[in-house]
Amino acid sequence: MKESCMSTESRNPNSMNIYKCSTLEMVQIINNEDKKVANCISPYLIKIAEIIDLISEKYKLGGRLIYVGAGTSGRLGVLDAAELVPTFGIDSDRAIGLIAGGKEAMFKAIENSEDSFELGKEDLIKNSVSNKDVVIGIAASGRTPYVIGALKYAENIGALTVGISNNSNSEISKYCDQLLEIVVGPEVITGSTRMKAGTAQKMILNMISTSVMIKMGKVYQNLMIDVQTTNKKLIDRGIRIIKLSTNVSEDIAKKTLEEANFEVNTAILMIIKSINADESRKLINKGNGLLSEVIE
Repeated sequence: MKESCMSTESRNPNSMNIYKCSTLEMVQIINNEDKKVANCISPYLIKIAEIIDLISEKYKLGGRLIYVGAGTSGRLGVLDAAELVPTFGIDSDRAIGLIAGGKEAMFKAIENSEDSFELGKEDLIKNSVSNKDVVIGIAASGRTPYVIGALKYAENIGALTVGISNNSNSEISKYCDQLLEIVVGPEVITGSTRMKAGTAQKMILNMISTSVMIKMGKVYQNLMIDVQTTNKKLIDRGIRIIKLSTNVSEDIAKKTLEEANFEVNTAILMIIKSINADESRKLINKGNGLLSEVIE
């Protein structure tokens, strides 16, 4: 697709004179455009739910979430992968974010790196991607060579491939099993896809990864019971989660968390079942990590 035909590269009639606006008028224009993003995603919720179920099956069997993108899209993938570790207590190798240009590209634009089909393939090979894994290719334009190269390789080896684009009839559609084309329309600043397109991508990735983690038993009620208590703030959060889910006092929550070696889910079950830490862990393992099934 020619750049001139892509929705993400079109001019937005609502912001044509933004350079003349007052500061308040600028932010009103941006806010009004941002409001449209969630509505653009709504028609795809059934499709997103189907994708989540497919990813969950792979993840349950030991597969990994591999995010692939360039520029803003790549950074959002890396962000989602990185945040799953402390939030849901997963091993860092179960969610991997790959960005064109490598780690340096997270902090400094390396624009030409996205133009290599081969680099996308090589990055997957370096990470030993297999047919057990899920590869999520993110590209606002839908035609980024780095992402296409990765998706094409992943598809060839039998991995589950998911494409996320912000243009219709995108090139990546040819190289993925599941496709989400969320067309959010022209950006406030023409072609600046870190804005509405990036917001849409972030919202979709939030939905996908959070829902997968819920289905893996990482959430009880609406509490993140596998949060990693690696600093004072997170220990305090763990104590609050235990209190909220068991209605015990802060002192009991704190004491039990310590006895559970700072494992929040272990501590919760200890209190609910009146058992020790070892018994709690055995029950959780027997329930495949699904605390809700063990309790209910």
